[in-house]
Formats: sequence, structure tokens, C-alpha cells
Amino acid sequence: MNSKQKKTIVLLIIAGITQSVYAQLAIEDKAMRYQQERMVFKQWDRGKFEPGSGWLGINPYYWLTWGLHPNYPKTDRRPLSAWGPQTQRLGLTGLMNTTSNSYKLEADTLRNTALLEIAGFSGLVSAADPLWILYYSKELRAVLESDPATVLSALPAAVRSKVIAEGLYGWYVDQIELLKERVNGARTANMDRGSRILAYHRLLQEYRQLEATWATRTANAQRNLKLSAQQQKMKSGQVSIDSWTPGSDVEIAKEVLRTRKY
Repeated sequence: MNSKQKKTIVLLIIAGITQSVYAQLAIEDKAMRYQQERMVFKQWDRGKFEPGSGWLGINPYYWLTWGLHPNYPKTDRRPLSAWGPQTQRLGLTGLMNTTSNSYKLEADTLRNTALLEIAGFSGLVSAADPLWILYYSKELRAVLESDPATVLSALPAAVRSKVIAEGLYGWYVDQIELLKERVNGARTANMDRGSRILAYHRLLQEYRQLEATWATRTANAQRNLKLSAQQQKMKSGQVSIDSWTPGSDVEIAKEVLRTRKY
């Protein structure tokens, strides 16, 4: 095959391709385009229904297309129209979301209220109560951390022996242990915060009364020991009066007569 024949074949191929390209002409169907625009985003324009009715309404294609559906152009059928199905669906979805959020807010409110009530009633969180931390834990620490050895160490040896022998120390230890159990019970029991605070207050008052009674009885025991020691000295004749003389009584009598009013 010579060069001339090759050029001829190439020209024929190019001509065939060109014809095929020009054969793919764009076809525009206005009826389809208007329908797509109507259903997607544009207005339901009754003037853009193809084919049209023509002059005096004698276009046969119009009657073939719309004759069996005369009400179709009159009704807005867009999904996103004012009353379209998609618009109604979106509105219903928004309404359901609003209702769901309202239920969620109410449920969260009930949950928070329940947690606050649990925190106020449960004894597990009583240690975090601000009033307990700032006041009652300090005032009742001596009850919760009571040590019998510390109580006796503050007393003299003679008084210590006396309160133990008379049972006063045993009574005090029993009362402290009872108060300790009641304080722990008030801390761990499930009750409202007001009742718990009142329980702390009553127990603190009882503790102060107990401490006052203990202080009074130990002081009486110490005074009784001193009186007993003085009586023993008097019985044994160990008490001496250095400043007394027989003339002292005479001087006292004269002073009384001199200062009498009548």
C-alpha cells in the first residue's frame, strides 16, 4: 500500500468520525424540562405545560396529552410546595423533634430532681453535707474519736481510782459509746437532710450535757477526797492552829460588843 492510499484511508476515517459527531445532536424536550423544573424547585406555572392548547385550543397534541387529565395543570403537585407531601413531612418531622426535645427536657428535669432527692435522703453522701463538714464534724469529733485512756489521763491518780471504783467511769464510757453509735446511725440512715441535721443537733446537745455531768461528778469526787483527807487529819490530831490563843476569844467578844448596833 503506497502513501497515497494511506492518506485516502485516513481521510475516510476522519470523515466518518466527523459525521458521527455531528449526528449526536442535543435534543431538547421543553415538556420534560418544564416538568422537571416544576417538580423540583420552580413555581407551578400553568403557562408552561407542553404541548400547549394552540390557537383556539385546536392543537390535537394538547388534547392527546392533557385531555384525559384536565385537572393536572390546575393542582400544584410539587413535593416542596406550601402543602406538598415533602413539606408536610418536614413539618411533621420538626414537630416530632420539638415534642421529643420537650420530653427529653422533662425527663432530664425529673432525673436531676430525683438525683437531688437521693442526695438529700441517702446516707452514702451525708459526709459531703456542707453543714456537717463546717460544724458538726468538728463538734462531734470527740464522740467519734473517743479514747477512754485520754479521759482518765486528765484526772489525778486518786480521783481516777475513785471514779473507776464507784462505776462513774464505766457509766461515762457506756454513754459515749451509745452516743457514737447514734451519731453513726444518723450519718448512714436514709432520711431527709432536715431530719439528719436535727438529729446531729440533738446528739450534740446530749454530748454537752454528758460532758457537763462528767465534769461535775469528777469535781465532786475530787472535793470529797479532799474532805475525807481533812477529816482523817482532824481525827488523828494532825491539824494544828498556830494563830489561836486564849485571849483571841476575849478580843473577838469585845469586838462584837463594840460594833453592835443596839
